[in-house]
This record gives sequence, structure tokens and C-alpha cells, in this order.
Amino acid sequence: MSEDLGIDVSRETFERLKAFEALVQKWTTRINLVSKGDREHIWSRHIVDSAQIVAVAPPFERWVDIGSGGGFPGIVVSIIAGETRPDAKTTMIESDQRKVTFLRTAIRELDLNADVICDRIEQVPPVQADVLSARALADLSVLLGFAASHLREGGTALFLKGSNWRAEDERARSEWQYDCTPISSRTNPEAAILKIQGIQRV
Repeated sequence: MSEDLGIDVSRETFERLKAFEALVQKWTTRINLVSKGDREHIWSRHIVDSAQIVAVAPPFERWVDIGSGGGFPGIVVSIIAGETRPDAKTTMIESDQRKVTFLRTAIRELDLNADVICDRIEQVPPVQADVLSARALADLSVLLGFAASHLREGGTALFLKGSNWRAEDERARSEWQYDCTPISSRTNPEAAILKIQGIQRV
């Protein structure tokens, strides 16, 4: 089953994703997980957008998602990884206590191999991630600094970026040296997933 996910998943995984969608819908009435205008489009704008990142990821044992917010892409990654890489662990880093409570609730209710670190990213000791992801969090230059701290040697950063990704990439080159493969987004033709390796400060 896929329903436009862009990645084949089992019925059980699909139903977990739907259960997560319902959780987001329920909690958004109390805390701002998605914008008011997105409440009716959680599946297409957030879950499908997050799922596509898994399809381009290298093999991993530990995936770390920074600034996880409402669980995009962290919870979605963990749900899909439960089927494709059952021994892999997803760690989410989020500083907003209310969102941390939501993430921990989702992990418990969906029975995921995941955990949440409640802290600011820059305060967290290096986590040695195989894959580090972020969505709608910060400028690329800032994200590269987080990646340099938290990726293991040879690790991969996957950043979901909007239509201004080329300008961010150009600015970041003045501070960082890295290999970047832009992958067109399935949900926005002007957006991209930036697959980045070999990060070094200039």
C-alpha cells in the first residue's frame, strides 16, 4: 500500500501512518503542531512530504531528526523504519516541552523504536547519527553546523528545503565545504531534499 507515499509500505505501516495523522489532528486543537490551514491536509502536506525522505536515505542504524516539532519527519521515519529496518532507532531532538510530550505519546501509542531528547540542539552532546534530518528548521548554513556536530564520520544529512534552496546552498558555500545532491521533492516541484555528505568548515 502507498496512497501516493512514494514508497511501498505494508498495510500495518500504512495504518500506523493513518493513526499518526489522527493523533496530529487531535493534538493540534491544543498545541500548534501544524498551521490552521494545514489541518485538513496533514496527509498530503506533511506525512507524504516526510515519507519521501526515507526513500532516498542510505542504510542506517541510528537516525536523528532535529527540531522535530510535530514529528515531521521523525515519527514518519520511525513508523516506516519499523518495517524496513526494525533494528534501527530514531532519535528526535526538540526543545518545546509540549511538543516533546506529544512526540513521546506518539512513540508510546504507535509502539515505535524511538526516543526524544528535550533540549536545544546546540546543547546536546554529539549523537553520532548515521542519518541526520531536518524539515523547515533553519538556514542551510546553520543546519550544516548541527550536522557537523552530530553526524558520525561518513554519515549523511537529509534536509527538506523549499523553493529558495539554491540561494541557501550558494550562501552556505562561503562557510562550508560539502557534497550536495539535490533531489526533487514529490510534493512541491520547486522544493528539494538536499542529500549532503563530507561536511567540513571552510
